[in-house]
Amino acid sequence: MKRVIIFASGSGSNAENLITFFKDNDQVSDFIVLTNNPQAKIIDRCKRLKTSCLSFNRTAFYSTEIILDLLKNHNPDLIVLAGFLWKFPESILNAFPKKVINIHPALLPKYGGKGMYGMHVHEAVVANKEDETGITIHYVNEHYDEGAIIFQAKCKISSTDTAEDVANKIHELEMEHFPKVVNSFLFANE
Repeated sequence: MKRVIIFASGSGSNAENLITFFKDNDQVSDFIVLTNNPQAKIIDRCKRLKTSCLSFNRTAFYSTEIILDLLKNHNPDLIVLAGFLWKFPESILNAFPKKVINIHPALLPKYGGKGMYGMHVHEAVVANKEDETGITIHYVNEHYDEGAIIFQAKCKISSTDTAEDVANKIHELEMEHFPKVVNSFLFANE
């Protein structure tokens, strides 16, 4: 039985997509979602999906071992960051090597780093008149968006696309590819 823990900070559309993708897979146990935002929409999504969701604060994450201990107790096969905006502590990364992945709404190494998330990324892509963008799924390391790349998918951008248009294209790529990549990761050696 595979165990997955998702970290999310916002609306949770990627987290919901993952949970829904695996809901009928009896080889994947129930997901647990952890959020650092007590107002995040992911909390309501988890209630609707009947998925465990726990909220935590900065102190619990960075100054104690509460989250590390919780993760160790659940012994996840994979930890997925789906719109989680805080830098991951090295203590967790060291305890779960090559088991923490993130999805980023751009083709890294472009448009990565602190502050580059969501519409900030799409606005920068449009401002720089890029002709393509995409998503990157990568391992998490001690730096924002610098872990080894696992997968990328691209889409074209027209000269008339707004940041909202780009966001919609990226959302489609995320919905299509993220669950498949997670599935491949979970069952690669079977």
